Amino acid sequence: MATSLPEDALFLGFDSSTQSLKATVLDGNLVIVASESIHFDSELPHYKTKDGVYRDPSENGRIVSPTLIWVEALDLLLEKLKSKVDYKKIIAISGSGQQHGSVYWSKNGKAILASLDPLKSLRIQLEDAFSVKDSPIWMDSSTTLQCKEIEAAVGGALELSKLTGSRAYERYTGPQIRKIYQTKPDVYNNTERISLVSSFMASLLIGDYARIDETDGAGMNLMDIRQRSWSKIVLEATAPGLEEKLGQLVPAHAVAGLISSYFVDRFDFRKDCVIIQWSGDNPNSLAGFVLEIILTSKLMKIGSGTSCLTLNTPGDLAISLGTSDTVFGITSEPKPSLEGHVFPNPVDPNCYMVMLVYKNGSLTREDVRNRYAERSWDVFNSYLEKTPPLNGGRLGFYYKEHEILPPLPVGFHHYVLGSIDSLDEAEVSQVGEFDPPAEVRAIIEGQFLSMRGHAERFGMPTPPNRIIATGGASSNEYILKSIANIFGCPVYTVQRPDSASLGAALRAAHGWLCNKEGHFVPISSLYGDKLDKTSLSAKLASPAGDENLLSKYTLLVNKRMQIEKSLLEKFGRG
Repeated sequence: MATSLPEDALFLGFDSSTQSLKATVLDGNLVIVASESIHFDSELPHYKTKDGVYRDPSENGRIVSPTLIWVEALDLLLEKLKSKVDYKKIIAISGSGQQHGSVYWSKNGKAILASLDPLKSLRIQLEDAFSVKDSPIWMDSSTTLQCKEIEAAVGGALELSKLTGSRAYERYTGPQIRKIYQTKPDVYNNTERISLVSSFMASLLIGDYARIDETDGAGMNLMDIRQRSWSKIVLEATAPGLEEKLGQLVPAHAVAGLISSYFVDRFDFRKDCVIIQWSGDNPNSLAGFVLEIILTSKLMKIGSGTSCLTLNTPGDLAISLGTSDTVFGITSEPKPSLEGHVFPNPVDPNCYMVMLVYKNGSLTREDVRNRYAERSWDVFNSYLEKTPPLNGGRLGFYYKEHEILPPLPVGFHHYVLGSIDSLDEAEVSQVGEFDPPAEVRAIIEGQFLSMRGHAERFGMPTPPNRIIATGGASSNEYILKSIANIFGCPVYTVQRPDSASLGAALRAAHGWLCNKEGHFVPISSLYGDKLDKTSLSAKLASPAGDENLLSKYTLLVNKRMQIEKSLLEKFGRG
């Protein structure tokens, strides 16, 4: 039985991603009524970012974003959105922030937040609020030394993974903090509070330091994932006095606070609008899959079959295709390993989300498109259409950025198998490059072969019952067909590929409901009879490939994983 949301109310969800800030607005029937976005490079060109970031030429692997770009984007987005939405009707706001990005408040940060003047922009008032002007983000790979030190301090990489859900990764916030403490101790000592991008954006909205939610906090190498509290041993291994700078953790459905008077006076929001804890982009994407999975279950006449509603059968997977590519699943019992990640589920405290993350996503696909397909997606797709599955035994490894999975440095690697008729026995030879059509298919097939291989190794189901695809590239039918062939299951998509801001809007409604009831309620309480009213829709995008082709891809996955192992032995960062 659904608990009613006010039909005349609106729920606002943000997504502060690498390249843009987006907003989605839902009404009480979970119908999308408005959306808007700010693209950092084109609409805030004075920051001189490329793809929303700065790549430091003086330090290998250091990639940051200017903190103030997120501040200015919030003001600008609200100005654009107000012509579409009556802010007086918005009763709850939540958001998504790119995971692993960190913000360092100076010792006057809290005082500045508490005294914002609605007649002035956020950017002007917050220029001196940070001890670090450029925020380390998820693309940064400059903390390998710190990762090794933290792992050693707790008994090794596997022990750290068992404790925090992941081994130490360069992009994770703990190693980033340790690097600042070691290389800039004065800056660290002058830092009053350390926020994630998610809690930072929530802080702007409430005019005070917002806490870090448990789900996003799991992406820091600092939180005990079972106790959902900071791990003393890892904090001590990272930097002194760190717990005080982090603040306390809270559940993702909790209220961060009421909206700041700055936004009430400047944009005419209602004073009782609640800000629900922001979380990371991956947890919000998972939340965004909730209704999509329910809708596909309805289409397929599949019941929930489990208490974990988000991916509502154990055999489901979700793939997000964006700046980074991500594979999601759920589990009731976390089993961390040396690859992949385990996080608390943002909308079900009894479950965990399991995840594989690839740094080389859309930007690397665009790079191959520019090199080999005349900078045209139409040409790219024509190449993908006319090249046969299995690509004649051509396998490519494309790392425009230092990759996370597997941990390999920048570089492109090309291999040809001697025979695709006997793949298990085929000889492998390395070559310089392929012809353009084969390059296009190689980058697409290569990514999904890797996803399948690592998903199997991480204990995810293969073949899945179904895959839900989201993100920008999920609109490409040829890419979706490759997913269906390689994984051997049907692929579904939804009307709206921006799952993170949609998930944030759903979480705003869910958090508002939990607050109204005074306790956690299942997110299914939002739905009930709303399934026929919502403007969100799911559809079958590609049926599963034939079994004969699937068996060949199974052999090709094994070959790719063997080659990957040899690359790791030669170039891996450990």
